[in-house]
Amino acid sequence: MSSASVFLPIALAVIMLGLGLGLTVADFRRVLAYPKASVIALTCQILVLPALCLGLVLLFGLPPVLAVGMMLLAASPGGTTANLYSHLFGGDVALNVTLTAINSVLAVFTMPLVTNLAIGYFGAESGALGLQFDKSLQVFALVLAPVAIGMLIRARFAAFAERMHKPVKIASAVILLLVILGVVFQERANIAGYVRDVGLITLAFSVLSLAVGYWAPRLLKVERTQAVASCMEIGIHNATLSITVAMGLLASPQMAVPSATYGVLMFFTAAAAGFLLRRRSSAPVPAGS
Repeated sequence: MSSASVFLPIALAVIMLGLGLGLTVADFRRVLAYPKASVIALTCQILVLPALCLGLVLLFGLPPVLAVGMMLLAASPGGTTANLYSHLFGGDVALNVTLTAINSVLAVFTMPLVTNLAIGYFGAESGALGLQFDKSLQVFALVLAPVAIGMLIRARFAAFAERMHKPVKIASAVILLLVILGVVFQERANIAGYVRDVGLITLAFSVLSLAVGYWAPRLLKVERTQAVASCMEIGIHNATLSITVAMGLLASPQMAVPSATYGVLMFFTAAAAGFLLRRRSSAPVPAGS
């Protein structure tokens, strides 16, 4: 597992660098253009999803380490894949970019806080994250530093950033795939048990995250394209980040199991949600409604 603890942070840093290459300061300012949609989505991400996840964890009666792993996943921000899914299924991609940028900053504070509270509540045998200054700095280094570097490169060398954006994304995907394959090989004897333990709860969490992401804005009168963007942003978590924190900072492969399982399932649940939303939008409106 030592190789994973070394290469996962590298993979994440490359991914976040790629995110930064696609961001500008205007993406952070744009939150003012979508105040209602942004506040609703961020509230769901920061408050509603951890509470929802806690309810699922208690309902399923997970062992402490897996319970903390689920809470770590719930506290992780939206992943960059949300932008692609939002584009494919008619969401407001500009809102997705804005939410991803804001979430990446907030994660530096929310992930240590939620994880440390979960460790204390469930009594998991692992070092605390949130109240340890050195580990908070590591989260900062893993998340914000590469994003800031990518944004600086884009601001100074826009043409170079445009050329490098795609190769960096490909490189990050390859590095991440190699790391995951290595982890799967090392944990091959335990994989069936892991899926049995967390497969159903991660599926339920994925479906509920997508549902909350869409229906909370819609019930509060946010227009449909922004609700679709919120659905994908809230429903597609950055599993890579939570895996990296679990294995790299907390040295707990078991704690990474929920995120790894979710990271596979979310592609299918998000695609299903996207097709359902597209079908709903194209359905004829009944006469007299």
